[in-house]
Amino acid sequence: MLNGKTILITGGTGSFGHQFVSYILDNYRLGKVVIYSRDEYKQFIMRNKYKNHWQADKLRFFVGDVRDRDRLYRAFEDVDYVVHAAALKQVPSCEYNPMEAVKTNINGAMNVVDAALDCGVKKVVALSTDKAVNPINLYGGTKLVSDKLFLAANAYSGKKNVSFSIVRYGNVAGSRGSVIPFFRNIIASGGNELPITDYRMTRFWISLDEGVQLVLKALSEAQGGETFISKIPSFRITDLAQAILPGCNMPEVGIRAGEKLHEIMITREDSLYTYEYDKYYIIYPHSEWWDCDRRHDGGKKVKQEFEYCSGTNTDWLSVKQIKELLGNIEEY
Repeated sequence: MLNGKTILITGGTGSFGHQFVSYILDNYRLGKVVIYSRDEYKQFIMRNKYKNHWQADKLRFFVGDVRDRDRLYRAFEDVDYVVHAAALKQVPSCEYNPMEAVKTNINGAMNVVDAALDCGVKKVVALSTDKAVNPINLYGGTKLVSDKLFLAANAYSGKKNVSFSIVRYGNVAGSRGSVIPFFRNIIASGGNELPITDYRMTRFWISLDEGVQLVLKALSEAQGGETFISKIPSFRITDLAQAILPGCNMPEVGIRAGEKLHEIMITREDSLYTYEYDKYYIIYPHSEWWDCDRRHDGGKKVKQEFEYCSGTNTDWLSVKQIKELLGNIEEY
């Protein structure tokens, strides 16, 4: 699929970018891999990380911001595939800096769409988040708009051979700012109790590698307009705490502003357009430009008012299973 192709990753020096680049360098004979990001130091670190890789000469590093439309046009020249991972993601930061979140997450998405349409890109896969589903904070709101922009871009492709699709998942296990490193830092500092915002809280469990595989599936199979969502297990935050520090006290400290009790990936409203496959779901577009004959084979329509929520999931991790998975989790 990627052999001989040029692929560009926006926000490519982030945790997803590192994992994605590592995987494709090891498993495909690539044309070029373009890392597009703002931080020259992170690019320096990434360049050194792969300097001895047998495909190191395929890596290109573009310093640039998705807010900069002209720079994107330059970077997208002769690119086959784009993975859009750049975003402002920290909920409190977006709340305090709303205009900056809009500039990156919404205006940046518009720039990526325009550049892809005009520069001959064949496929764009944008990373979404559970927070874009029934959003209650600004980050989720900007990502909802971003998702809509990428899906609607398919209506503007005309005779151009380009498609836009989305992959959606929640916080990656061990990612920066998530609960696992938060708990581990408390323990490393000598703490013997782990605070729980709400005893009822649940989350989906997805590893960074599973996120990479979902993007690769979208790059391989998307026809344009789909939202891909992995089937993954749920866990209770209280069970995670006990897996990390067995027998610890767990004071309930109250839910934070902009935080949800459960992660939702598919709403009841989206159930009308959602099909279930062996290892994932696809939400199809419900627009006049979408041809229902383009649905992927092998899917089964979910029941009306189906909701994919971490709190009502049928697949759950036990404390023992969480403990086993934690042994494979690096912090990104």
